[in-house]
Amino acid sequence: MTASDVTTVTPEITNSVERLMRRVEDFPTDGVQFCDLTPVLANAEGFDAVVDGLMAGHEIGTIDYVAGLDARGFLLAGAVAVRLHTGVLAIRKAGKLPPPVHSRSYELEYGAATLELPADGLELRGKRVLVVDDVLATGGTLGAAVGLLDDCGAVVAGLSVILEVPGLGGRDRLSGTPLTCLTVA
Repeated sequence: MTASDVTTVTPEITNSVERLMRRVEDFPTDGVQFCDLTPVLANAEGFDAVVDGLMAGHEIGTIDYVAGLDARGFLLAGAVAVRLHTGVLAIRKAGKLPPPVHSRSYELEYGAATLELPADGLELRGKRVLVVDDVLATGGTLGAAVGLLDDCGAVVAGLSVILEVPGLGGRDRLSGTPLTCLTVA
């Protein structure tokens, strides 16, 4: 991590996430350690710390929307949006919204996927958007969200995630966009 692309998160926030996160060895397959964030989000103090961390570096009035990625990102974006006094955007998986939609397809490790936003009733041109999600791994989903918002004319002001899985290239794929990660796997 370099100081130019990562907002500083207090040690108290990182410690809160680390203390509450459940690590499960050999899940979903042998040799993989699964980091379960459910206990963090279920704990009032843990959830509060996560919201504080995700909005780090962004003040009321500097962001127009907080965008959450389907589905856990919706929970996080809603809470961060309330704190920042903004609207919230739900970036949906394909087929969940009626047409017309803006869409962006991207490659996954095991196939392809598409993200969507409504094309009617939502003017994003020039709006500053903070994108939040739970985990950064390869960066495919977050990269597609950035591309989708760019296509809509929005300005992506930053990306914030709870957990980064290092060594999968996600950070490199998202270089050039300010990134906040609360902890690493």
